[in-house]
Amino acid sequence: MWAVVNGRDFLGDDLPPEILVRVVRGGFYGWPFCYGNRVPDPSLGAPERCRTMVAPALEMQAHSAPLGVAFYRAAAFPGHYRGGLFVAFHGSWNRTTPTGYKVVYVPFRGGEPAGPAEDFATGWLEPGGSAWGRPVDPVVAPDGSLYLTDDASGGIYRFRYAP
Repeated sequence: MWAVVNGRDFLGDDLPPEILVRVVRGGFYGWPFCYGNRVPDPSLGAPERCRTMVAPALEMQAHSAPLGVAFYRAAAFPGHYRGGLFVAFHGSWNRTTPTGYKVVYVPFRGGEPAGPAEDFATGWLEPGGSAWGRPVDPVVAPDGSLYLTDDASGGIYRFRYAP
């Protein structure tokens, strides 16, 4: 099982990173003592606790607010997407330059992330920082298309591959 973790606020534009972690029985994922890859929080940090934290499998852009995730196990999209993870970035609220407001794809090989997050669907963030949508949860449909909820517009989007 995999999960995304939103980092805390008020450590600057690029800290702490959002993380992707493998969920393990009894695992400690840092909150509120640590962030990122076992970094003690400056306000609550406890280096000894951070050493016991489950290390992230992947760090992503701070303040992107990853919410829903979905593994792509269908065959409708090109082979590159099979077995990887779609992540909905809800978007930032306290960053100098807004970030997020998109869906990214994380390739997986051998059951582990095999590279950085790649943009899959963007456009909800207008030039100048205004956002008209906030992606929430991707879901893979039986036909292999990808559905995505958006809690700002109230919409549900369908992505399908058409060669």
